[in-house]
Amino acid sequence: MNINDFDFELPEELIAQTPLKDRASSRLMILDRESGKLEHKVFSDIIDELKTGDCLILNDTKVLPARLMGMKEETGAHIELLLLKELGKDEWETLVKPAKRVKIGTVVTFGEGLLKAICVGEKDHGGRVFKFEYEGIFYELLDRLGEMPLPPYIHEKLEDKDRYQTVYAKEQGSAAAPTAGLHFTPELLDRIREKGVEIVFITLHVGLGTFRPVSVDSIEEHEMHSEFYSVTEEAAATINRVKASGGRVISVGTTSTRTIETIATKYNGEIRAESGWTAIFIYPGYEFKCIDGLITNFHLPKSTLVMLVSALSSRENILNAYNDAVKEQYRFFSFGDAMFIRPSDQ
Repeated sequence: MNINDFDFELPEELIAQTPLKDRASSRLMILDRESGKLEHKVFSDIIDELKTGDCLILNDTKVLPARLMGMKEETGAHIELLLLKELGKDEWETLVKPAKRVKIGTVVTFGEGLLKAICVGEKDHGGRVFKFEYEGIFYELLDRLGEMPLPPYIHEKLEDKDRYQTVYAKEQGSAAAPTAGLHFTPELLDRIREKGVEIVFITLHVGLGTFRPVSVDSIEEHEMHSEFYSVTEEAAATINRVKASGGRVISVGTTSTRTIETIATKYNGEIRAESGWTAIFIYPGYEFKCIDGLITNFHLPKSTLVMLVSALSSRENILNAYNDAVKEQYRFFSFGDAMFIRPSDQ
């Protein structure tokens, strides 16, 4: 398949720059997984789409305020660091701007010396490894000095850091939010539980590979970046029980989907408790082993995420839905509206 098979026209003004005041008031497009039939609702209506005995899978990763603005100790030059992955005690892989100014041995300070970073290694594409020095607790300093690493298509400043976190965010480690979950409120989750829907939390720490464009023409040649996931015994048992009793497994977001399908692929559809790294790439032709339905946002043209949702429904259904979303002035991407790819049994 060619990358251009997943392209569509998107007016720039439809890229949401700020979150809505009420999380659950975003719009919700319902797409029937098989037929491609469309309905237009409000996100809080998702309660009507879920059934007693269903299982809803949420990714409880928490976004780090991982963008740090500092100064090169030697010259006072401005340096921007983006924390990508913790490699060991106080050692992080980062992206640096401007990378050409940072060599091994370069010292960068933040917050007038509250935090200091020494470059100890170089990676490709502007990547650097830094060793951090500080007094106190690193994550408290990061919360004080860091900014949320918003996607490159969001140009507005985020007034409230918490709006780029889900209300159930718990496990620190993401470079980006699992944005399908941003629509849920504690009240809506309570109502879903009261309906008899099992809510399961898994963890996948979203990497910056999420925003990296596919750079090959033939999508089969694309390689995904690895991301860390973790599934507990309780979560695995609940998903297996729901599946065995004929309930539907609905994932919230492509990250939840990739986590569960990674494990289901390894164990013939069974979900087991484990932690590890996944680079699973789901595109049309992939046969889903566990996930029946998906709540997700509207994704970038030619992105791996558009390919994933096309695999769950079909390329034709998804592109038709996206063209309808443009016509109906839906809001796109991280702070935008939502889609429910509904299993075709209702």
